[in-house]
Amino acid sequence: MEPGIREFFKRLVTSISLLVLWMIINVTIGIKYNLGFYDDAIQWYNIVFYVWLAISFSALMWAYKKIWRKPIDNLNDQHNT
Repeated sequence: MEPGIREFFKRLVTSISLLVLWMIINVTIGIKYNLGFYDDAIQWYNIVFYVWLAISFSALMWAYKKIWRKPIDNLNDQHNT
């Protein structure tokens, strides 16, 4: 397998794995521990959960940007010729 294709698939699998891990963690915390829902009024733990959700999503997007920022050399070389 070409090194450029291998690097692309490695980045793709890493990205999908990070997304699935992020979703499992947040769905478990939000649904199983009932932090994503509120009955009569918003409680402090609901606010903490949603702040965590926003911060962890920002961290996930930062990780994606870091993973995909560097161009894959072999793919660009083959595409230009």
